[in-house]
Amino acid sequence: MGQALEITDANFEEVLSGDKPVLVDFWAEWCGPCKMIGPLVDQLAEEYDGKAVVGKVNVDNNPSVSAKFGVRSIPTLLFFKNGELVDKQVGAVPKQALASKLDAQM
Repeated sequence: MGQALEITDANFEEVLSGDKPVLVDFWAEWCGPCKMIGPLVDQLAEEYDGKAVVGKVNVDNNPSVSAKFGVRSIPTLLFFKNGELVDKQVGAVPKQALASKLDAQM
């Protein structure tokens, strides 16, 4: 079973520096909607293996990257291409909505 990459304040820039599109799920243990969307993000990580980078940032453990992108409500999912923020989704949505946003960056 594929799983999303754990992204931290320390490795965030490195994750963005690749040539693949990146989807980052900002979440926390105590967040109900995050628990609903988490398994979907893991499924996307598996489905897009080799084509995109799919990862998660625990906002409680990584305050600087969360603050840098102004993440105030979670889940927030950010989409990056060539290291630039290109799209954003706040709140739990169906997996297909996330997949189509990711497909748009291919």
